[in-house]
Parts: sequence; C-alpha cells; structure tokens
Amino acid sequence: MGTLISSYIVVVSISGVLNALLALFAYYKKTDFAGIRAFICSSFFSAVYTFGFALELSGNTMQEIGFWIKVEYLGMPFIAPCSLIMIMHFVGLERLVKKPLLALLYSVPAISALLVWTNEYHHLFYKSMIFRENAPTPLIDIVMGPWYIVQGSMTFGCMLAGMLLILWQWNRMKRVYRRQIITIFIGQFLPALGAFLYLIDKTPYGMDPVPVIMSVTSTLYFWAILSRGMLTAAPIARENLFESMRDGVLVTDRSDMLIDYNRAAAGMLEGLDSSAIGRPLAQLFLPAGKEAVDYVMNADPLLSGERELAWNISGSTWYYQVRSSPVLKKDGSVAGRMIMLIDVTERTLLQEKLQLLATVDSLTGIYNRTHFMELSRELLDEALNSLTPLSIILLDIDFFKSINDRYGHQYGDMALQHVVGVCAKHVREGDVFGRYGGEEFVMCLPHTPLEQAAAMSEEIRSDVERSPMYTVSGPVNVTASFGVVEAFRLNVSLEELLSEADHALYTSKRNGRNAVHMSSGTAITHFTP
Repeated sequence: MGTLISSYIVVVSISGVLNALLALFAYYKKTDFAGIRAFICSSFFSAVYTFGFALELSGNTMQEIGFWIKVEYLGMPFIAPCSLIMIMHFVGLERLVKKPLLALLYSVPAISALLVWTNEYHHLFYKSMIFRENAPTPLIDIVMGPWYIVQGSMTFGCMLAGMLLILWQWNRMKRVYRRQIITIFIGQFLPALGAFLYLIDKTPYGMDPVPVIMSVTSTLYFWAILSRGMLTAAPIARENLFESMRDGVLVTDRSDMLIDYNRAAAGMLEGLDSSAIGRPLAQLFLPAGKEAVDYVMNADPLLSGERELAWNISGSTWYYQVRSSPVLKKDGSVAGRMIMLIDVTERTLLQEKLQLLATVDSLTGIYNRTHFMELSRELLDEALNSLTPLSIILLDIDFFKSINDRYGHQYGDMALQHVVGVCAKHVREGDVFGRYGGEEFVMCLPHTPLEQAAAMSEEIRSDVERSPMYTVSGPVNVTASFGVVEAFRLNVSLEELLSEADHALYTSKRNGRNAVHMSSGTAITHFTP
C-alpha cells in the first residue's frame, strides 16, 4: 500500500476521532445554545463518515469496500442538513426550524442511506462500481445513479444555504460573534470546496478529500468552543434590539461565565471586548472596584435583586443601578442570569447634592441646625439608655456685629468660616458640629463628661484667640465665648440642654467675653484650666 494512502488513512482516522470527541464534548458541555443538538448530530455523523472512509481505504475487495461505503452513508448525508439547522439557530431563524422543514431535510438523507444499502436491487444510487486503474491501492470509481444526483444537490444546497445565511447576517452581527461565525463559515466552505474538487476529479487518485478537511474544521470548532464560547452564544438576529438598549446588559451561564453583552455594557466595563467571552464575571468586575466585586461574589444568581454600586471607570467614580435576574429555560430550570447596568450617576449626584443642601450649612460646610438636632437627639437617646456621659458646647463669636459693620458682610462671612476652621481641628470622630444660627455654633460630644468638654472648649477658645483672621486689610483678631453643659439627668431633653448651654454662654458674654462657662444644672461656673 502506498505511503500516500497510508498517510491519508491516518489523517482520516484522526479526523474521525476529533469529530467523535467534538460530539462528546458538545454533549456534556453546559450550554443554552438552541442549536447544540444539531451541532452534536453533525459531529457524530461526521465521525461515522470519516471512520467509514478510513476503513474503505484499507479494504482490498469489492465486497469489503462496498460494505464500508454503506457505513459511510449512515453518516455523510446527514452532516449538511444538521449543519444548516445549527446555523439557522445561530442566526436567529429558529422559528423556521419546524417539523415540515426537518422532515424535508432529513427525509432525503434517510432515503439515500436506504438506497445505498439496497443498491444492488435497483441501482438508483450507483449504476455501477469499478476499481480505479493505476491506483496504488484498491480504490473505487462509481457511475452515478439518479438519486446520487438528488443527494449531491441536497448536500450542496444545504451548505450553500448555510453560507448565504452567514453572509446575510454579517453586517448585522456585532464584533464579538465574528470569529465564531467565520469558524462556522469555514466549516461549511472547506468541505463544500473539497466535495466539488472530488466531483470534477481533481483530487489525488480520485479520493474524497472531505474527511481530511474535516480534521481541520473540527480543530477549528474545538478552538472556537474553548476560546470564543461558540456554543454559548446568543443568536445574532437578536442583536438589533439587544444593541439598541441604552443600559448595559451582561448574560452569564450557570457558572457565572460571560456568554454575551451589548454595546452599552462595553462602554461601562473597562476591558470588555470579545476576548471576555467565557471569562468569570468577578474577573470582569475587578477594575470597577471593591463594591462591584463584592456584589458578584455575594449575589445569589437564583434570585432577582437590585442594588446601587459605586463604579470606578478610569479613575472616575460613576454610579450604576445593578439589576440581576435569573434566565430560565422553557422547563423552568436556571440557564444563567442577566445583569443590567443602569447609569444613575446624574441622579445619584443630584440626590447627594440635595441631601447636602438639606443637611449642611452652605456657607460654613458644617451641619445646619435641623440636621444637627436630628443627629444629636439620637446620640442623646443612646447616652441616656447606656448611662454614658454626653455634653453640649454652644459658642458665639464675640463682637460679630462690629466685624460686619466695620469691614462689611464679606468679612463677617470670612469670620464665620475662620472660626469653623479652627474648631474643626479639635472636633473628634463621633462628635457632631453644626451652625446653630447666625454667629452661634454648637457641638454634641458623646462619651464626654462636663469637665472634659469644658477643657476642650478652653482649647478651642485659646486657639481662636491666637489665630487672627488674615485679610487684604490686615489681620483681624477674633474671639469667641462658650457655654458647656452635660446631660445630667435621665429625662433631660436636647432642647433643655441647649437652653442650659445658652445660659452658660451668656454668662461668658456678661463677664467680659472670650471665656468658657459651664452649667452643672444648679449653678454656672467659670472654667479655669
């Protein structure tokens, strides 16, 4: 037997093994691609065809070779129809895959297989078979019967239809699918080209090149499945709606591997492109920051949920509302999940601005009176319930009206900001600092007894006195007076504490200003360090 024929048999056998493995791999792979059954069948029938052809080449007698040809036709006629059905699912024409079409596509191959196995009684498929002259090994030449032409037309028709469907959808598909669809196109084109060369007798010794070509196409399919998620891709015909959505959409399988996304999502996730197909969602969310990763790791894919996340994009913070919902199969089982990313940055920033306006004094940047009262009431309740000390400091800028009258309201505003800046250096974590009104400021100090609060007030008073306000007109000296009170009984209210602190403050004012007085509930005394 010639070296060429031996090599041919080896390559064809490898092709059979690859196709068998491809069928098994596709069968056990978790996927929701509706055309997976057609793909499995195509790979299985390709394995039958190629193994039969390898055994045909190793045959020595007409009877032996004829038997293996019959085995080939248990697979070969079914390959092209299965591939066409798989392509129809891929391009979104699954609605056309109905029983009448399936009956038409599979009836011709079934009849062909039957006629090949009974050919000696009617010769409708082969009129005759003879040994090829000058061949290095026994090879068969055939004289075509009428049904051979029907089967050949059917095969080429299915291949051509599949390729035309791919070309028809080329401009409509997004880039992520193009490598997959190119692979499928090559998987149709190369066998069709090989079959054409075989029919016009342009192959070595007239041997069928298609089984050898299938070793190439099956390898391409393995590559596309493993690296491009070919069998998990959604039909490209859905892309018009999918791509027109302004919100980002991600689709994952049951293992939380990405199987699809739209154009909007590509603009929301750094590094999201066609190479991301088949990668874990947590890996894709990593550049977005800790909140995004925590969401992926902790969200239950079986449950619908909604959450707003801070999202990092190229160093800037955006805000996305993330909605997750399971994707269900027709039988109700979970196929994966769909995650929708809705850009709510503008809304969130507006809400934060409104919240800021509602809680913060616009001039000084500290809490306004209303929000200070809300927070301090909560701290007072906690202190009374836990029997821990809490103190209030009320302070007022001395001679503030004089600053306004002498320098103007602009300098009065600067004085307010100046005093706030000095006080802020002394405010501790957990303290509440707010503008009480006009030139008055207030502090709520949890876990702080009266003497400690008075000492803190003295530090602030001294710091204000030593820190003149620098202006274009020169330095302006500013001082402040303080009143300090502690929540000394269980049923005391915040308003009562503020009233006591106010009395202590005005005692400081009446006694020369720039001083600290504290109220013990029964008496007001000057604090001396």
